[in-house]
Amino acid sequence: MKRVMMRSKSVAVGAVGALLLTATSAGVASAASGAASAGSGPGAMELGRHHQERGRLLSVTEVAALSPAQVQAAVVPFFGDTKRVHYAVTDYRITYSTIDPHGRPTTASGLVVLPAGAGSRLNVISYDHGTNPTRDAVASVTAGDGDREAVELFASAGYAGVAPDYLGLGTGPGEHPYMDLASEVTASEDMLTASRDLAGQHDVRLNPRVLVTGFSQGGAAAMGFAHAIQQGQAGRYWRLGAVAPMSGPYAVRTAEIPALLQNTLDPESEVLYISYWTVAMNRLYHLYDNPAEVFQQPYASIVEGLYDGSHREQDILSALPGSPAALLTPQYIARLQHPSGALLNAMKQNDVSCDWHPNVPAQIYAADGDKDVAFANAQQCQAQLAAHGVQVKLVDVGDVDHNTSAELATPQVLAFFSGIEH
Repeated sequence: MKRVMMRSKSVAVGAVGALLLTATSAGVASAASGAASAGSGPGAMELGRHHQERGRLLSVTEVAALSPAQVQAAVVPFFGDTKRVHYAVTDYRITYSTIDPHGRPTTASGLVVLPAGAGSRLNVISYDHGTNPTRDAVASVTAGDGDREAVELFASAGYAGVAPDYLGLGTGPGEHPYMDLASEVTASEDMLTASRDLAGQHDVRLNPRVLVTGFSQGGAAAMGFAHAIQQGQAGRYWRLGAVAPMSGPYAVRTAEIPALLQNTLDPESEVLYISYWTVAMNRLYHLYDNPAEVFQQPYASIVEGLYDGSHREQDILSALPGSPAALLTPQYIARLQHPSGALLNAMKQNDVSCDWHPNVPAQIYAADGDKDVAFANAQQCQAQLAAHGVQVKLVDVGDVDHNTSAELATPQVLAFFSGIEH
């Protein structure tokens, strides 16, 4: 599930994670101790080289300052003339302390966008991004893919926009644990805490109310994060205000993988999603001993190296075949059809982002024409929430592709949030 607006194919097969979301809710998000140093660069302010707690702000770099006209020019190519651009904004890349999927101390980065003149107290919109295999192709580092522009749109409408890069992307060390729901949640939690400190340095108070959204991979991450906030796992200060995910892979085992195997999705996108997911999940769950067990040659010899954070999406796609059938071994396809053991565990532990009862306004956005993330994901999320006694509206943005679904849904999410506020 790609991020909102790269015109190249994107990826993601579901919000899968190395740790149970239930475990996260029970305290996988507990404080970790250790030392780490934050990345710095031109314009960066070092805030601390050693830390003992999660969510500590380590460095800040101003990456952009835009007038309302410049915000408008940036967001219109992605979201059209939303009529919600009001304030000038300043974009900051921050690094902060957090934990890895095993609970060990590490660092991560993300983007915070603050509006000028919107007041000294701001509600927060937290935005989780979609699939991205490339370390520097995240909103805190690069503009022009739609992620940064989405956060700038939220900020220009009068909110504090907060967008974690997740682990292993941006300036964070190591490899990205793709679709690991638990670490997406902890990275989002700690990003929120660090953002509060940054805002305070600019005489802005972030209100406790958090509005949560995300696209594609980030749609499922957003649902998991919203659950954690509601349960108090993001800290006693914060409370959930609303949640509105977009085009997320909430049900890898029962929606996304079946659609992939039935060849109803875009084959090139699914090559990216399933290879990225398999490599990342193997690092956490040990799905195979040798890549040749799951990937056909010659791809088995190269596929793991393609997901080291240094390769761009198009480079990965050019190195892999055009369909999952040409990439995966018959044995692995059979395992995907009837998962068991570690593979089933990886799926079941992470298909839980919708397995709760939101006590706040909630809506789900998706497109029935999406050929990257099966529409059944949204339908199953809606059904899962209903099983917990809450009827959540599923907004179908139409017979459009994956990226277009974000282009159409993002302004609607902003309108939904704004309507709740007033």
